[in-house]
Amino acid sequence: MGPRRSAASSCGRLLLPLLLLGFSGFFQSYAVEVDIKDASNATCLYADWMMRFLIKYESNSGDYKTTTLNLSSSVTHNGSVCGNDTQAALVAVQFGEGHSWSINITKNNETYQGDFITLTYNTNDTAVFPDAKRKGPITVLVRDPSRPIQLNTVFVCHNSFVIEAENTTQIFWNVTMQAFVQNGTVSKKESRCPADTPTSEPTVPPTIANVTTASTTTLSPAPTTAPKPVENPVTGNYSLKSGNKTCFLATVGLQLNVSQEKPLLININPKTTVADGACGNTTATLKLNDGNSTLIGFTFAVKNTSASVQKFYLREVNVTLLNRLNGSVISSADNSNLSKWDAFLGSSYMCRKEQTLQINENVQVHTFNLWIQPFLVEANKFATAEECIADSDLNFLIPIAVGVALGFLIILVFISYIIGRRKSRTGYQSV
Repeated sequence: MGPRRSAASSCGRLLLPLLLLGFSGFFQSYAVEVDIKDASNATCLYADWMMRFLIKYESNSGDYKTTTLNLSSSVTHNGSVCGNDTQAALVAVQFGEGHSWSINITKNNETYQGDFITLTYNTNDTAVFPDAKRKGPITVLVRDPSRPIQLNTVFVCHNSFVIEAENTTQIFWNVTMQAFVQNGTVSKKESRCPADTPTSEPTVPPTIANVTTASTTTLSPAPTTAPKPVENPVTGNYSLKSGNKTCFLATVGLQLNVSQEKPLLININPKTTVADGACGNTTATLKLNDGNSTLIGFTFAVKNTSASVQKFYLREVNVTLLNRLNGSVISSADNSNLSKWDAFLGSSYMCRKEQTLQINENVQVHTFNLWIQPFLVEANKFATAEECIADSDLNFLIPIAVGVALGFLIILVFISYIIGRRKSRTGYQSV
């Protein structure tokens, strides 16, 4: 259910301006409160926090400068979603001259957790980026390092903490947030961040000394949490039909790495992913839409290996990341010169081990437990599978290991027999 907004319960109530003392003057930053209501006008997601951003950018002269991007006095909240029915919530804010920030939050049976954060800053804002060489919106994705939080518990962090990625430092403080609020009431049970230990001294959010000249920015020390490990993705089952007949079968777990620097791994959730595409005699395409912000396409083709033998192979993969707020394209990557996953036409291809498809220098697709058949599907079932080399090596090593173990056992039995015989002969001689 989407949030119901009114003048009294608008989810983007703009709060108190807070003046913070910087090293060379005052920098103004504003707190934001988001209170999302469901159809019954009950709070289903609540967030109240402060943040600012340090951004390194290239100037027209070729030098690199670091600037501070603060929240403005007018902040909107378009696109924020409770997510109680979909297991995924979204907090999104827009501010200044084309800047925006959002965090995707997911839940399971017992906990909720930030998934990944999207920051878009617009270098056309000359007040913040007075002489930027690159003009226009720039989007940075980073995984939220925070640990899982128990449902019906509010996350609180008074002290500042930072998240760094791709020439940006995101600073947060005075954070209060609860997703998937139960019964319309924010919980009194708190989960405090590591920075808010009993011995912690309040930390001042970092600033920079001069926002218009190139300099090396030194951040105030702030406790940070270790990045959470990313589990392997859940395996999903996908299929296409031509008329009433299944023409394409795929079983696979999918994971994206869309970071230029540190790995930013995004698991594709099969529960929210819809399959589309087309079947053909010589080409077939499977398109997966995760219903949120990711589109992945796989194109297969048939090749003749001899006059009478045909094989299929993966020829192309394309990945598109969308802005959750307006559906615009954040980035796209395509590799149409692949030659992977080949098998004889009429069979299927299987690879249980992880495989990596390099789409371009910044984007990779990781597959797990892959079993796919893009052509000649019969009776809605996979045909006999041709296994990848990695799986074949595993199957080859198992009997070798068993054989070696049996060999050692036979040798051990033989040695025991020889020793037993010698002892027996010694006994007879003594009599």
